[in-house]
This record gives sequence, C-alpha cells and structure tokens, in this order.
Amino acid sequence: MKFKSDFIKEIQSRGFIYQSSDIEQLDDLINKKKITAYIGFDITSDSLHIGSLVQLMLLHWLDFYDHKTIALVGGGTTLVGDPSGKDDTRKIMTLDQINQNIIKIEKIFGQFINLNKNGSVINNYDWLSELNYINFLRDVGSKLTLNKMLTYESVKNRLEREQPLTFLEFNYMLLQSYDFYYLKKNYNCLLQMGGSDQWGNIINGIDLIRKMLNEKAYALTSPLITNTDGSKMGKTAKGAIWLNKEKLSNFEFYQFWRNINDEDIERFLMLFTNINLNEIQKLSQLKGQEINEAKKILAYEVTKITRGITSANEAKDIANNIFNKKKIDERILTFEIESIELQKNNFSILDAIEKLNLSKSRSDTKRLIKSRGIKINDEMFSSPNLSLELYSNLSEIKISVGKKNIGILKIKK
Repeated sequence: MKFKSDFIKEIQSRGFIYQSSDIEQLDDLINKKKITAYIGFDITSDSLHIGSLVQLMLLHWLDFYDHKTIALVGGGTTLVGDPSGKDDTRKIMTLDQINQNIIKIEKIFGQFINLNKNGSVINNYDWLSELNYINFLRDVGSKLTLNKMLTYESVKNRLEREQPLTFLEFNYMLLQSYDFYYLKKNYNCLLQMGGSDQWGNIINGIDLIRKMLNEKAYALTSPLITNTDGSKMGKTAKGAIWLNKEKLSNFEFYQFWRNINDEDIERFLMLFTNINLNEIQKLSQLKGQEINEAKKILAYEVTKITRGITSANEAKDIANNIFNKKKIDERILTFEIESIELQKNNFSILDAIEKLNLSKSRSDTKRLIKSRGIKINDEMFSSPNLSLELYSNLSEIKISVGKKNIGILKIKK
C-alpha cells in the first residue's frame, strides 16, 4: 500500500504499524491537514522503561511532522488498573503515589516531543475524578457491550486461565474509551495510538465517539517488540531497562543497546532512532567485527534521543575508557570496602558482585565463575575459595561480569 502523508509513510517504512482502522482515509486526512493524536501511558512506576519506547517514538515522529501530540498520563486510570497484557490483578496505588510518579515521568516526554510547541502532557484524573458514576453508567456504560469486551484477547486470556478479572479492572475499558471521547470532544483528537494489546480499548473509544458525537476517529497500534529469541525486549537479569537516568545509569542504558543480538540491529535502528533510512540500510549490511560499529551507533543514538546528547557523550566516553583504553572510569558503579576485610576473607567476590548489583543472585554469580564469565582487572577470576585477598594491596579493582556489567570496588587502606 502506497501512502501519501509524510507521517504514515515514515512509521510504515520503519515498522511501527501493526493494526489500524481506515488507514487510507486517515492517511488522506493527515496529508491534507495537521491533526491531534494521543497515546496513554501507565504510571505505576516513577519511570517509564523501554517497553514504552515504541510509543514515545511514535509521538516523536508525529511531532517531527508538526502534528499536535498528547502524552496522556493515567492519573485516573492508574487508580483502577489496566488488565491488558497482565496475568493478575494490579496492585492498587494511592493518589499521592501516582502524582509523585507523574512528576518524575513528565520530563521524559520532553525528550521526544516539543512541549513548547505542539506537544502537551495531560492527566486524565482531571476529568475522570469529576465523573458522576450514575451518569457515567447511563451515558457511557449503555453504549459499550460486554459481548464485545469479552472477545478481546486481554480479557479472553485471563478468563481462559481462570485468573481473576475484577469489576474494577473491567471498568478500565470504559474509562479509556471515555478518555478518547473526552479528548475528541475537547481537543479534536482524531487518533489514538498504542501497543497491540490496547487495540480493543481503542476500538471501544472509536465506537463511543461515533455513538455520542456522531463523528469519526481512528486507531493505530504498534507490534509487541521482542528479541530475535522471542524474549520480551528490555527485561534483563537485573530487571527493567529504565528510561530515567536516576534509576539506571547512562552507561548501563548505553551498554544494553551496545550488546543486542546482531539480528536485531536493523529493526532497532528503524524503531528507536531517527537515523535516515538509507544510512540504516548501509549499517545493516555490516558484517563480522564491523557490526560492532553499527551497535555503537545504535547505542549512542538511542541514548541521545532518550536522555540527551550530554548523557550519550558521557556513556560513550565511559565505554571508550573501559573497553578501548582499558582505564578504570570513576563514573561507573562503585562500592568501598576496607582492605582489612579482604585480608580476613570477610568479603568475597560474591559479596562484591552483590553490592555492585552486577548479577541477579549469588548462585548466578557462582555459575558465571565456573563458566569463566567473571574478570578482575580484565583477567579471568579463578580463585577456588572466592577470595579477594590477592587484591587487598590495590586501591581499586574493576570487576566485569559477562560482557556488559562492570563495577569498581574501591579498597580503603
């Protein structure tokens, strides 16, 4: 299918489109005028992680082509909990917890959209908290059927597994539909985008807009992004890859992208950078050792667009010091220990790696030692009693776990 609008052509060529409603009509509309579109974001944590990066990049491209973008934070819906893609009931959060999370998440949006021009961050608590429940059930609940809701994969999966799906969570579908209706009515928002697990909720919103306003709206979802081995992207032994640098250092964020599978390079360059498509094509042709250059470019560009050029330069500089110059860089994870503790064997390699959070467990560390996956100052660690006594006369040592997890143990005399 050949598209006309710059925005649809861009996201289609980069692999963002999974499902859509009346996309030819939407494309024709966008080609003629600027529109307003939105994506809703979960705020159950004080940072987004890279599972949200596809959606943030969709907003980025919408903003790039001068359309109006709305990042909708779910201050109201988070009080309920979205069952989409979840196997169990969400933990109920307090309003104060939610508001604290919003404060920390808002600054992330500014990296992807121009909040001083066409972009805005809106909290659905502003209108959901004002709803009269009786009126809401009468006006909205009467327009959406359980028959249709029960056909959505997010609901079917929970019911088939006989896992709880509370009435509270069922209301989430009504609330998200109402969000789209509210934004269409008050902001002339024509398009809702989201992950593929949000398709049912978005379609409900389109139906509600048609029934209550007699107007047209559109849906567009992106695919679930997995690694080539089928695993969910962004989940590591140490946990989620957070976008906020207060939760994950610039170096660790950079290194995640630096160490992706070779087969993922082209796809991730398409989705997570704004590098020209012709340049991406050239980078994807690199083979052997040269492929590492493409990974470095990917790591730098994703870090730059997510955290800014200063953070990207810092991460690149640290990586260069550690891997090319073989220098210890003070900006990576550190932990301080008294030299006497090493001499007494009161602090082993297991303790050091645990304190530096370089592996998921002590048993995992033991497995890595057996498989020769741990180095100290770039030499293989092989002490049979796991002792660090040999290094007690040094002022600091570099501990490497696998290819990408590195920390510094400072030794106080």
